[in-house]
Amino acid sequence: MNTALLRPEVQEYLAKHRDTSLDKFIFKGSPFPDIRIQELAQQLDGKRRAKIKLPIWYSTAGILFPPKLNLEQTSSAFTAMYKAALVSGDTLIDMTGGFGVDSYYFSKHAKQVHHIEMNEEVSAFAKANFKTLNATNIDTHVGDSIAYLREYQGSFDTIYLDPARRDEIKRKVFKLSDCVPDVSVHIDLLLEKGNQILLKTSPLLDISAGIRALKKVKSIHIIAIQNEVKEILWCLVNDERDGIEIITVNKKKEHIEKTMASLETLQNAVASYALPQKYLYEPNAAIMKAGAFNWISEQYGLSKLHSHSHLYTNEVLKKFPGRRFQIIEVLPFDKQLKKRLNIKKANITIRNFKLSVNALREKLKIGNGGDTYLFFTTDCNDKQIVIKCIKAKDEVK
Repeated sequence: MNTALLRPEVQEYLAKHRDTSLDKFIFKGSPFPDIRIQELAQQLDGKRRAKIKLPIWYSTAGILFPPKLNLEQTSSAFTAMYKAALVSGDTLIDMTGGFGVDSYYFSKHAKQVHHIEMNEEVSAFAKANFKTLNATNIDTHVGDSIAYLREYQGSFDTIYLDPARRDEIKRKVFKLSDCVPDVSVHIDLLLEKGNQILLKTSPLLDISAGIRALKKVKSIHIIAIQNEVKEILWCLVNDERDGIEIITVNKKKEHIEKTMASLETLQNAVASYALPQKYLYEPNAAIMKAGAFNWISEQYGLSKLHSHSHLYTNEVLKKFPGRRFQIIEVLPFDKQLKKRLNIKKANITIRNFKLSVNALREKLKIGNGGDTYLFFTTDCNDKQIVIKCIKAKDEVK
């Protein structure tokens, strides 16, 4: 890390070019003999990427940003704050410290945080930023976190890990055994050294596979932002557990959708089925990832359209963790559909349907957008249908 980047005149130069395109910025070259233009461009690009994801880092003067890949892999402010709220006790070790976003928010809940990072340069960025952010209760260490944990005399109230999910040629991986460190191999050491283990995994990791690989799972948190699952957070404890709790969270612009249920409840739920009625419901991505398909029907008093369609219906509009629509008409998927629809554009969704969205747009000559929503799906009589909808009235913005 080049500490010359912290000089006032360098920070002023970066601020002056905050709206300059990167191509033009790089073409100008560096006006500072001890700073390469690539280092300046990294700071400018990092600042821009942090604007939405990390507002504190964006608005704080003197923050230094690591290479693009490290910034992409870090938690967002929302997910980091969510995890930090689960922390209890005085001591915490962040075994995959990275850029330090999680450690920073953990430091608001734990008296002492140990930030461990194998990459010396990334650790230097984190250390400098902790100082700038006045996070004085974080100690940074460079090295192998598993070795550090083995040699540490004592234990931690909380151990946090976000294993690297890229292989040696930078391809994304998601299985626990492919990540570094492999938590399933070191689980006994983690439980020996920590009262609570918080483990972040890929959104692609199968829930059942994770439960089989990990021991003493207390709860599983599926966290989504704007209906995109960002991470799965596993909480493991040494204490006796009474089943596994599944928590889904979806942060929307206006509010947060949250559900809680035991894994046993989800597995034992029984759905009811019906043909489309007055309203149509589509669960958010976090609930879909949890596999809570029958539970949605039972919990909210809704009927599923088909066992594999994961769309729901009823006659009375209800609060619901997902999107809600008023059904205009239901049409069979046949050769007369284009003529019956007679529309130029619509928002298209497929659920348990034989054709892709692109294929349907090409076949029906329908562009994207507008206030009309078309759901191509299969009903409880195994018929291919098209449900024409608009947003439920109290959701129109």
